[in-house]
Amino acid sequence: MPAPLKLHQLRAFVDVARQGSIRAASRLSGLSQPALTKAIQELELAVGARLFIRGQQGVRMTDIGDNFFRHASLVLEELRVAQEEIQQRLGLAGGQVNIGVGGSIARTVMPQVITQFHREYPRVKVRIVEGQLVSMVPELRQGELDFTINTYDQSHLDQELSYEQVMTREYRVVVRKGHPMAKARSLQEMQHCDWTMPTRKGSYYRLLHDLFAERGMAPKIVVTCETFMACISLVAQSDFVSILSEDVINDVVLGSQLQAVELDEPLPLAQFYLIQRKDTSLTPMGAYMAQLFRRYCQQS
Repeated sequence: MPAPLKLHQLRAFVDVARQGSIRAASRLSGLSQPALTKAIQELELAVGARLFIRGQQGVRMTDIGDNFFRHASLVLEELRVAQEEIQQRLGLAGGQVNIGVGGSIARTVMPQVITQFHREYPRVKVRIVEGQLVSMVPELRQGELDFTINTYDQSHLDQELSYEQVMTREYRVVVRKGHPMAKARSLQEMQHCDWTMPTRKGSYYRLLHDLFAERGMAPKIVVTCETFMACISLVAQSDFVSILSEDVINDVVLGSQLQAVELDEPLPLAQFYLIQRKDTSLTPMGAYMAQLFRRYCQQS
């Protein structure tokens, strides 16, 4: 019969896996290196397999270790959520809510939600990750994110995540004010321009890529920005062209140097969803924050 696994072994394993070295994990956890090493050795003995390969530069997971990491990190997150849920149901509203938001959400709805949430529950810590859905899937899978508000495109993820539509947004071709192509009327006219876009792995931007292909177009995307701020800054200070949400263009600060191009052909609408794992439930505080997002998305 396999030896029972212990929580301190799982925590040691996950800390070392995330940090890439026992030394770094020791600094993070406050445990000594010998204590972490012993815990991992006991864990490897219990599971009957090597989880790490040690080297001069640190450690890396074996294939078995990589697979085990997904389970171990999820177990620890589920235990954290369960403990926080008990405390919250007892009226001891502490703990943490971890959310992901798309760039448009971060600049419109999110500040209102977080302000109200913090006013009502000042003891609850909030962690916010900004980006597109594709970058958040690993943390959603491992329970490190409670949910994300993002655009979504049908894929194999349908089986493991749930999707609730909460908002629709218009996107526009955007240039700096005074750009020589600011008065263009069609995408075809702007094909020769240098384009910058967030990664096309992102749900909405993959939809745009397919749209261009259907129209026999291939805009010259020479710079791929992983963040919206990098994209906005580049467009505002150069002749690069991009496609951004109307919320960004209308923003008092961010949009002051940007201009939407009035094209005859409208771009497809972006659908935003509240996305979470199917096989988990939110803590009371997580559920309340999700409800706030629903409310403010409907009002925006």
